[in-house]
Amino acid sequence: MQLKFGSFPIVVVSSPEMAKEILQTHDQTFASRPALAAGKYTSYNYSDMAWAPNGPHWRLARRLYLNELFSTKRIDSYEYIRVEERRALMSRLYALSGRETVIREELTRFTLTNVSRMALGEKYFSESESDRSSSRVKLEELKEMVDEWFLLGGVFNIGDWIPWLSFLDLQGYVKRMKALHKKFDRFHDHVIADHKAKREANKDNFVAKDMVDVVLQLADDPNLEVKLNSDGVKGLLQEDVEMEEEFGLTTHRKIPIVVVVEPRLSAHLYV
Repeated sequence: MQLKFGSFPIVVVSSPEMAKEILQTHDQTFASRPALAAGKYTSYNYSDMAWAPNGPHWRLARRLYLNELFSTKRIDSYEYIRVEERRALMSRLYALSGRETVIREELTRFTLTNVSRMALGEKYFSESESDRSSSRVKLEELKEMVDEWFLLGGVFNIGDWIPWLSFLDLQGYVKRMKALHKKFDRFHDHVIADHKAKREANKDNFVAKDMVDVVLQLADDPNLEVKLNSDGVKGLLQEDVEMEEEFGLTTHRKIPIVVVVEPRLSAHLYV
């Protein structure tokens, strides 16, 4: 069945035979996502693995995540981080015992902290005003950025489907995408600058410890098949933020889960 979405023809595959043709016989042709505004403005011109077209850059990203971030050895090495953050979560919930608590907020905090420490090397956000100087973004700001990123990544933008109307930005989505891009750009600039400073300070004995170190080393590799510019590096790092989706924490804020924490174990187990 063929439909028309604005200026573009859309084919709906509704039979096993045609599904095999699309997903197996001609899979390379249909492997890439459409080049929508979200990929251009929120993922550094289609530089992360979610938006990158099928090709050398996408294969580099896939190899990087499989070998450096999701390998069994790497995941096992991060066990101490997961233990520390799990204990911190239990301590916070214990402190909130007897009061109504939006559990999603606590789980989002837990997830962002885990992701930041495992992929970026440390927490690159401040959880209180006292440590504000050590980071350029607050925890609440980062939560809002992540929520906005997922929202804008799935909106139906009229300009994507009727290109001659795109300059009007009728729904205001592109304006929001550009604003979000600036926020993430500042965040990534801070993370990259911090890692470069640490690498320069330990130039002779430097060992890559996290995803950022590995990506920066790849960017300096003259023999790399795909040359990574600034946007390419940030696009690969942007994928780290996307990992929050794997934890199922991107449900809409209009339906928060409110619970009353009632501890049933000994107090010493929560600290």
